[in-house]
Amino acid sequence: MLAITVVMITMACGGESTGGEIQLHFSYWGTDVRQQRTEEAIRRFEAKNPNIDVVGEFSDFGSYYEMLATKVAGGDAPDVITIEIRSLREYADRGTLADLSSKVTTADVDARVLATGAIDGKQFAIPTGVNTWSLVADPRAIEGAGQKLPHDTTWTWGDYIDFAARITARTGGKVYGTQQAFNPAFLQIFAAQRGESLYDGNKLGISPNTIKAWWIVHRKLIKTKGSPDAAKSIELGAHGVDRSLFATGNGAMGMWWSNELGAITKAAGGRKMDLLRMPRVRGAAASGMFLQPAMFYTASAKSERQTEAAKFIDFMINDPEAGQIILSDRGLPANSKVLAAVRDKLPDADKKTLAFLDEIKGGLTDPPAAPPKGASAMEDILKRYTDEVLFGRMAPDDAAQKLITEANALIAG
Repeated sequence: MLAITVVMITMACGGESTGGEIQLHFSYWGTDVRQQRTEEAIRRFEAKNPNIDVVGEFSDFGSYYEMLATKVAGGDAPDVITIEIRSLREYADRGTLADLSSKVTTADVDARVLATGAIDGKQFAIPTGVNTWSLVADPRAIEGAGQKLPHDTTWTWGDYIDFAARITARTGGKVYGTQQAFNPAFLQIFAAQRGESLYDGNKLGISPNTIKAWWIVHRKLIKTKGSPDAAKSIELGAHGVDRSLFATGNGAMGMWWSNELGAITKAAGGRKMDLLRMPRVRGAAASGMFLQPAMFYTASAKSERQTEAAKFIDFMINDPEAGQIILSDRGLPANSKVLAAVRDKLPDADKKTLAFLDEIKGGLTDPPAAPPKGASAMEDILKRYTDEVLFGRMAPDDAAQKLITEANALIAG
C-alpha cells in the first residue's frame, strides 16, 4: 500500500495530463535529480508528439519493485517499464514484457550490450546506458600516505591487499586503504579471472573454491587492517556513497559502478577521483571486467499502446535532445551517436568515466546475459553468507556449500 501511495502522490505531483489523446504510463526509480530530468525529457517528447501524454510513475529504488510487482499482478502494468538486468528474465518469462524487435531503432547501440536485453531471440529490453564495476581511488589520500597509485594493468589481489594495508599503517589508521565491497559484480569479475562464470544456465557457475578465495580477499583486508573491521565494513556496505569512507575523508580506495564517479566526487567534497582497473588473480588471462547496462527500458505485453510505448522508448534512447537532458543519469548513453552529441556537455567526472571506458574497452569481456529467474535475490544470499564468514560464525567450506545449494534451489525454482 505504501508503494502504491508513493506512486499516486508522484503521479499527482509530476505526471499530470497535458491533453493528448493517448496516455502512456512510464515507471522508473531514482533521485530527485533523475525525476527532474526525466520530466523535462517527457515534456520534450510530448511537444514532438502532441497526441501522447506520458505520465511518470516515479518512486525511490527501495519501493520500486514492490510497486511494480503489485501493479503487474493486478493487471495494471505501466506501458513503459524501467528494469534492471537481474530482474529482466523473471519478468520476460512471466509474459509481462513485449518483444521490441524492429519496433525500436537500435543500429547505433553496441550489439554486445544490446544482446543483454534479448532472451530466446526476442529483444525484450533496450539498454539506457552502460557502466562497469571498477576500483575508485583518491589520489590525494594515497599521496598523503606516502604512496603512489599502482600500475593497474599488472597488479594482483595480493598487491591490492598489501597496498591497502600500507596506506592504513602510514596514516596511523586515520585513512583506511580501502572500503570493502560485497556486490555480486565483484564476485562475477573475480570468478571470470579464474575461468568461471557467476551463472551457468539455471544454476550457479562458480565453484566453492572460488567463493572461498573471494572471501579470503575480504578476510585478509580485515586482518591486515587495509579495511575497517567486519562490523564497520558490513555497515558501510549497506549505505551509499554519501556515507562512504570517501565522504568522511577516511578512505583511499573502494569499488563502485563507474557511473557513480560523479556522486562519489560530490560526496568527497569535490576531490578528484581516479578510476582503476580491477586487480587480477595471478596469471589470469582476462580482467573479467565487462560493460553492463545501467538499466533497461521495456514495454508491457498487456499494453494497448505498444506502438506509442515503442515510440517513447525510441525517443529516450535515440533522440539527441533527450540525451542532452538526461546526459549520464542512466549510464553513459548506449547510443553512440547520442553519446557523441552530449560528450562535451558531460560533467568532468563523467568525462573521466568515458575516458576510462575508452581506455579499457580492449580488455573487457562480453557482457553477461540476463541472469536466471531468482537472481535478484542473489545479492541478499551472498551478503548473508559473507556476513557469517567474516564474523566467524560459519566456516568458509560450509558457507560456500550452503550458499551454492540455497542459490541453486532458488534459481531452479
